[in-house]
Amino acid sequence: MQKNGKKFFITTPIYYVNDVPHIGHAYTTIAADVVARYKKLEGYEVFFLTGTDEHGQKVHQAAKDLGVSAQEQVDKLNCRFKELWVRFNICNDDFIRTTEERHKVIVRDILQQLFDKGEIYKASYEGWYCTPDERFWTEKDLVNGNCPECGRKVEKIHESNYFFKMGQYQDWLIEHIKNNEKFIQPASRKNEVLGFLSKPLEDLCISRPKDRLPWGISLPFDDNYVTYVWFDALINYISTFGTLDKIRACGFWPTDHHLVGKDILTTHAVYWSTMLKSMGLPLPKNIFAHGWWTVNGQKMSKSLRNVVEPNFLIDQFGVDTIRYFLLREVPFGLDGDFSHKALIGRRNSDLANNLGNLLNRTTNMIQKYFEGTIPDPARLPVGRKTNLLLARL
Repeated sequence: MQKNGKKFFITTPIYYVNDVPHIGHAYTTIAADVVARYKKLEGYEVFFLTGTDEHGQKVHQAAKDLGVSAQEQVDKLNCRFKELWVRFNICNDDFIRTTEERHKVIVRDILQQLFDKGEIYKASYEGWYCTPDERFWTEKDLVNGNCPECGRKVEKIHESNYFFKMGQYQDWLIEHIKNNEKFIQPASRKNEVLGFLSKPLEDLCISRPKDRLPWGISLPFDDNYVTYVWFDALINYISTFGTLDKIRACGFWPTDHHLVGKDILTTHAVYWSTMLKSMGLPLPKNIFAHGWWTVNGQKMSKSLRNVVEPNFLIDQFGVDTIRYFLLREVPFGLDGDFSHKALIGRRNSDLANNLGNLLNRTTNMIQKYFEGTIPDPARLPVGRKTNLLLARL
């Protein structure tokens, strides 16, 4: 119940439906859930948003391989995340899907407004394209000729596309980051973004021609193109509230915390920030980029077959054990290495032994000294006997 009239908004990233839900997805969502619950206890009116990112080339290709429509594919896959959050007792207030009409309407409205303002233009482009990451790279970005993010092969593409004038906001963004200490956390991530911005910031390609990628939100000013997945996906953080006027009036924006994995920090700190600046909306109060969960020191991936499946963990250990372990094992913000041995050790040491022993002693003392009824501390007599009882507890 709201007590102090204050509002609090927290988000997770929207998860890509083509990914199998893994422990990293659960980590971010559980962390956001814990913060949301705490702020509710403090009396805030809380809005907690999560959802799924459902456009892009990988979804289109997967649906094509299965012989189904892309919409059928995402309708099936998004449920994996919804059902997992129910199992983890996640208290989200909304679940946004980028294929919902409410989302597509605001994306098209924003694109049209920015185009009318001259913030979006058309130009020919040649670059190296990574299909798994759905991202263009310049020659200098490549590492040994491969994608600098995932390490996989890229292909040379030459085509006409639409671009957002992101580069014009470089100096402004650098000053904003330097002048707002809590905008990007931890500090190491802030320095990482400033390092990225020390090089010339190029304009952002925000479209894909439909003859190459038909699955996406059509540009309102050119039906031959769809919106690039990031310019679509990032808008989920505000599309939940409706039009730009409704966003400004809702009382929740700017968000208090965007919780993200460190691999998508640049898109949030740079792409999203410049997009908001162009829209005339204030920037998030905080973007917190936490670390990865690895397995034997390696990042989880389907190709390595080392993905930790949360549903199996719940079946084996229960929801509360998994929630506790993920937030207790590693300082929030750092990388952590997952193992069943560490999980079992934490459950036995912290939960079964320490917490279990405390609970057992407490219930026994209540039964012995208060006849099984938990006393009201305010009504306990002040004296040596009471102090001794409390000391024993």
